[in-house]
Amino acid sequence: MLEVSVQKQLSHFDLHISFTTDAEIIVLFGPSGSGKTTVLDCIAGLVKPDNGFIRLQERTLFAEKISQPIQKRNIGYLFQDYALFPHKTVWKNIAYGMKDSNLARGLMQELRIEHLRDHYPAQISGGEKQRVALARALATAPNLLLLDEPFSALDDSTREKSHAELLRLQKDWKIPVILVTHSREEAEKLGDRILFVEDGKLVREETKNFS
Repeated sequence: MLEVSVQKQLSHFDLHISFTTDAEIIVLFGPSGSGKTTVLDCIAGLVKPDNGFIRLQERTLFAEKISQPIQKRNIGYLFQDYALFPHKTVWKNIAYGMKDSNLARGLMQELRIEHLRDHYPAQISGGEKQRVALARALATAPNLLLLDEPFSALDDSTREKSHAELLRLQKDWKIPVILVTHSREEAEKLGDRILFVEDGKLVREETKNFS
């Protein structure tokens, strides 16, 4: 289980978000600049909250006198621009931080990117970059997966395939997934719950079927 209750003073408002989640897909949905990515960054350890707590599988990642370093949080993070190392091959990108080479190779096979092993990011398509970045995030065997608009730059066909892959992987891995998106259609398709965020506050929540 993931438990989040964080406060962070931002330039235009005070971020104050609280929620819990288990092995499901939670969508943070709202306008640009509403604080969604900052929530992910706080959970990952890229941003330090001013107050609150973050707990993952009963382990405290952040509290008043505790702030676990990024590398000890065991969290996979898929950034909007994928953040692949341009000077590393696909395999070396995926192997960065991996827990098990067999797991990494299995992910490449599952995501259909084995043939790209020796390619560099500049030599592959946007959809391929997205799958490489997803494989790299999962190769760390994370307890939580954070996704920041990972499908926004993909064409419709590739986006549909990526959605299916995410749903299948989440079902197999049974870990919490937090997805940031601007697309209501995507939120309803992928999310077990949608948390609506405005000006750093959780203003509404909807559950699956969204009726």
